[in-house]
Amino acid sequence: MNSDERIAKMTFGSVYPHYITKVEKKGRTQEELDQVISWLTGFSSSKIQELIDKKVTFTEFFEEAQLHPNTNQIKGVICGYRVEEIENPLTQKVRYLDKLVDELAKGKKMEKILRSS
Repeated sequence: MNSDERIAKMTFGSVYPHYITKVEKKGRTQEELDQVISWLTGFSSSKIQELIDKKVTFTEFFEEAQLHPNTNQIKGVICGYRVEEIENPLTQKVRYLDKLVDELAKGKKMEKILRSS
């Protein structure tokens, strides 16, 4: 199984606690994390929790998402790959999410993370 297949089968809920730990260690909050996820996916906090409870895979998670029109502004390296050059669409979406969480944990301002400029 290659990494694209592994990512597709992972459940969002199995990764979410790691996102929380990562951002809270750097003084950010779960609410900020949810705000970032909501910006990317269009999901409300209650919808995020519902998807965690349903144990959806990343495939199912992103099938339901309405990606933000500024998603293409997410650029840079995550896990050794440039997110804008990842060819597998699902893997790219998951790496977009990873990149946003990373930026949150690194203390970037919310308006920069949410590409509002």
